[in-house]
Amino acid sequence: MSVLLRPLVSVAAALVEAWGEVRVHRARVVLSLVGVFLAVFAMTTITAVGGMGRQLLGESFERSSGRPATLQVNAYPDGAVTAGSTERVVAALREAAERHDVRWSGLVSGGSAPVVVRFAAGAQTVQLTGVDAAYGVMHRVAPESGRWFTAADEEAFSPRLVVNGAFAERVGFDGSAPATVVLGGERPVRATVVGVVSPPYSDPAVPSGFVLNSAAAAWGLVDPAWSGPPSLELWVPEADAEALTALLQSEVQAALPGTSVSVWRADAGGELGVLDLVLAYGVRGVGVFALLLGGIGVLNVGLVTVRQRIREIGVRRSFGATSGRVFCAVLLESVAATAAAGALAVALSVALVSNAPLELLLPAGLTLTDVPAYPVAAAVEGFLAATAVGALAGLVPAVVAVRAQVVDAIRY
Repeated sequence: MSVLLRPLVSVAAALVEAWGEVRVHRARVVLSLVGVFLAVFAMTTITAVGGMGRQLLGESFERSSGRPATLQVNAYPDGAVTAGSTERVVAALREAAERHDVRWSGLVSGGSAPVVVRFAAGAQTVQLTGVDAAYGVMHRVAPESGRWFTAADEEAFSPRLVVNGAFAERVGFDGSAPATVVLGGERPVRATVVGVVSPPYSDPAVPSGFVLNSAAAAWGLVDPAWSGPPSLELWVPEADAEALTALLQSEVQAALPGTSVSVWRADAGGELGVLDLVLAYGVRGVGVFALLLGGIGVLNVGLVTVRQRIREIGVRRSFGATSGRVFCAVLLESVAATAAAGALAVALSVALVSNAPLELLLPAGLTLTDVPAYPVAAAVEGFLAATAVGALAGLVPAVVAVRAQVVDAIRY
């Protein structure tokens, strides 16, 4: 037999022997593993649901507030808002983004502008928000049908619109072909609907939508006197967020004297950080405590079993079984039993969580678009925790078995 295969054969033989002993004492082992099974199931399920809920909340907050870390820069003139003051604010904000070479940045109109839309059933005032194409990436926009804005839309001869379901229903847009609608005002223009989204925290029954800032300015769709100057959003690395906040505050304020400038972090990174701490320490702390209680039951059963098998152990030692072989055999019995219990607990947790209504985890106003998969880390963590508890619980019985004297064991 190859020298490399001998250790593997020895380990396999020890595992087979350990599983055989577990089957012999299955009634006693099963009773001792109830606590481990329940502890692993509870810890794995809570960890998985918490992780999936955290992902759902994180993605939902990103759709409304931006990805970590999103900085928002607001600049509002101290006097009356005019077209000239708005142009100066826009130029200063875009220059700030270019100066720091921020890849993902864009302007968002200060307030949704009321625009008259001539639907087939009659004209209606609709709120349109002016954005840049980068807004879709920064806010994780997932069109339900059609698409989001592209760079080519900036050069289009007529406005492109991304609207909600109520707007799309009124113009008959289903994503298979573009639909057009006339936007009123002093200069009516025929706009093209290219996509449908569900904006967070908005009434799905009321028509609304997005329009590119370039088209809104070209066709007078956004009135600065009504909506105010746009704000600048920048998606930056979290490590640079604090430094950039202070730097942008001073630079934009210096470029726009007589203007109130504020820079702040708009995403929900702080709130999600608290949730991460709860999941990392609170849930796992309770799970570890429950596992320790289950491990005590396995330890007690292991000690009783070794006492009853002391004669068998003595006979094996008399026939040449080494201390290491006896130690590994007793230890692996506990490990094999708890590993099996952990595998069953993880399987039940996966089946339960995969069919759970995760929509209940979302706060009001947020929608579920992508269902996250069961976290593999939670399943691996539960299985390894069960195995580790088995190793710790089997350590004391294994030491007792090794210390048994051959002569005393045979006389027992």
